[in-house]
Amino acid sequence: MDYLKKLSRFIVPYKKYGILNIICNVFYALFSTLAMVSLMPMINVLFGESEKVYKKPVYEGFKKLKPYAEDSLNYFITTTTDNDGPQQALLYMIVLIISLFLLKNIFNYLALYFITFLRNGVLKDVRNDVYNKVLNLPISYYTEKKKGDIIARISGDVNEVKNSLLAVLELIVKEPLTIAFAIIAMFSISVKLTIFVFLFIPVSGFIISRIGKSLKRKSDKVQKEQGVFLSTLEETLGGLKVIKGFNAEERFNKKFQDSTTKFYNFSNTLLNRQNLASPTSEFLGIVTIAALLWYGGSMVLIEKTLSGGAFITYMALAYQILTPAKAISKASYKVKAGNAAADRILEVIESKSPLEDSTNAKSKLDFNTSIALENVSFKYEEDLVLKDFSITVEKGKTLALVGQSGSGKSTIANLVTRFYDVTSGKITIDGENIKDLTKHSLRNLMGLVIQDSILFNDTVKNNILLGKQDATDAEVEEALKIANAWEFVKDLPQGMHTNIGDSGNKLSGGQKQRLSIARAVLKNPPIMILDEATSALDTESERAVQVALENMMKNRTSIVIAHRLSTIQNADTIVVMQKGEIVEQGKHNELLNNKGVYSTLVKMQSIQ
Repeated sequence: MDYLKKLSRFIVPYKKYGILNIICNVFYALFSTLAMVSLMPMINVLFGESEKVYKKPVYEGFKKLKPYAEDSLNYFITTTTDNDGPQQALLYMIVLIISLFLLKNIFNYLALYFITFLRNGVLKDVRNDVYNKVLNLPISYYTEKKKGDIIARISGDVNEVKNSLLAVLELIVKEPLTIAFAIIAMFSISVKLTIFVFLFIPVSGFIISRIGKSLKRKSDKVQKEQGVFLSTLEETLGGLKVIKGFNAEERFNKKFQDSTTKFYNFSNTLLNRQNLASPTSEFLGIVTIAALLWYGGSMVLIEKTLSGGAFITYMALAYQILTPAKAISKASYKVKAGNAAADRILEVIESKSPLEDSTNAKSKLDFNTSIALENVSFKYEEDLVLKDFSITVEKGKTLALVGQSGSGKSTIANLVTRFYDVTSGKITIDGENIKDLTKHSLRNLMGLVIQDSILFNDTVKNNILLGKQDATDAEVEEALKIANAWEFVKDLPQGMHTNIGDSGNKLSGGQKQRLSIARAVLKNPPIMILDEATSALDTESERAVQVALENMMKNRTSIVIAHRLSTIQNADTIVVMQKGEIVEQGKHNELLNNKGVYSTLVKMQSIQ
């Protein structure tokens, strides 16, 4: 029940299917028992043990339902045997048995039919919820978590939950009801024999529970290790060039094989524990049947207190309990595995983002005056990356940030776009703290071009349309022209409708970067953030991209993080950073004349 409570919000939309499944399972359990009980009159007809009843019985209320049902059946058999012969009576009994077994199987199918919609619906909604959370959690979350582990949760763990949903309904409805109805029928045949059987049940239950006690913990280990080797696979596919270039195939192969070996060992332990359930419960069941044969046989042969037909029916009912008992032991293991999987899924879904919009966050639709960083300090872990940093960028101006790696340049881009929140101080747009704005409206004001051209396995057009979903082909073409990209896009096999491959790998670095710029151009935001947009390019590509950047930055407020100083000579303000602090700021020529850090950097890059 705790497991169902955890998943209740996913189950509620499909509750009608759950209710229909439960109703069908009730009828399945009822007809399963009636099908077995119907064997008794047939056996009695075969062996001539039917009690002769010549007077039609009269219904005298619910309390006397059992004798009324028995007398009615015996009256029917007696009259049919006398009028049409025993073979005809036997034929009617066979038709009754076939009908009951048919109804049992129809309701079993219907129960599975309805539960399919619930299981697959929950599977869909859980996956959608996890993916939605993956999109909404801050970037900092993925610096701590392995991507492969997230993939394992959205695939393997969600499937485990789906499988265990059927098991949990079997565990609380289908199998217990089948057992309950069978036990009621057994009590109606012989109270004494049923009490004898119940002496064995606590012992069996104790043994089975001991087998499954540590299953959830073992299942959790299996699922975690799956996340590890999927992470290794994801990293391998992403870094295949580096792995091959450094002849590191053996190292990565060993890392992957170490993980799959652990997965193999954990899985063996888990499955062997699961597989022990069925033979154990069957053996315990057969021991119970053997005791029944001995004790029940003495009641038939010696005490003469039970008819042969009643005893055989009783044995069939007792054996019928074995199947659901085995199913319950298997289902309980599946539920424990599903419980571990649900915990891992809910850990992601229930993760709190430190960057959630405040309840009274405002939507900002335009940008009028300036962006200001006021006494901003920030740290990723222990050490401050920015220290009491202050700068203002007026509307329409270009601010360039330069400095050595690790000086905090890219951190400013991450803070202004609110991928991270400042540790202290504040960032304002038109005087409003960006924490008081919705993230959606804040990022709507900004275009972003980063060093790594992140493109998707889709057409040129669909990659550009991220900037503006409803743009026309003409608008996309215009953006490509401004980004200096149309010259190569028009020559592609299908023009802008050409697929560019995984991560855009069918294109060169410069071409990919120009598509990234075109995407930002199409968005047409008032603020542009360029994070080392040309640092990974060769000289020829850099020139083409630089022209594209200059086209894009016209009449726009820009924050440019530059590694190559040749790209920022025309910036309105250049800020030179060291260890998270400003050491110089001014225009290109002013800073050169100062003969300070900037001048040294320029000489090192020989751009004068």
